[in-house]
Amino acid sequence: MSSPAARVTRPSGATARVVDGLRRAIVNLEFEPGTKLNKAELTRRFGVSRFPVAEALNRLKAEGLVDIRPQSGSIVTRIRLADARENMFLRRALEGEAVAQHAQHRPQELLSALRLNMREQKAAIAADDRARFHLLDLELHDLLVSAIGYPRVRAAAEGARLSLDRARRLLITPRRIAVTFTEHEAVVAAIAAGDALAARNAMSAHLDSVIGELEDFAREYPALFDDN
Repeated sequence: MSSPAARVTRPSGATARVVDGLRRAIVNLEFEPGTKLNKAELTRRFGVSRFPVAEALNRLKAEGLVDIRPQSGSIVTRIRLADARENMFLRRALEGEAVAQHAQHRPQELLSALRLNMREQKAAIAADDRARFHLLDLELHDLLVSAIGYPRVRAAAEGARLSLDRARRLLITPRRIAVTFTEHEAVVAAIAAGDALAARNAMSAHLDSVIGELEDFAREYPALFDDN
């Protein structure tokens, strides 16, 4: 039987629904960085009372997505380039090692899944389906890390990816999608060829190009970022 303290800290169904829905809206940039969140509007949006909204905002504050200020209310946090760089550092280390190991062993089941994913990426580009391409991009990286078979490594990589997701969505343009596809091709080709060094370098180049574009974007749109 759970303790009273455990029951208090566990989010209610209403709170969990607001957390999930509001997190999704923030990550998808429906609420852009710097947007003020109106509690009354959120209660109407989610069909709940003010308490679940307040609880949800506190939880999203802990995740770094919301900033609660006593005098000005709750706002969507601006993106910090320092955080993005740190998360990309983690991804380079984890995913670079993952693709190098895959290149050494060339697991056929993984290669088949990667090739299918690449075909679907190509179809998404042809259909100009950016949302679908973004999901396939996430799936490809998850395939690479999951196939290692270490749950904690996967959790760390997934956490770093989720923290970057909002920033990466700012860069979903036809040009960035085309570049990403080419970079993914290089990673998969190196794994298939059994070239561990090329696979690691291709992954590093891919992740470095994303952070480079994000830094360029921050210079062009400084209001969305906190480092400025």
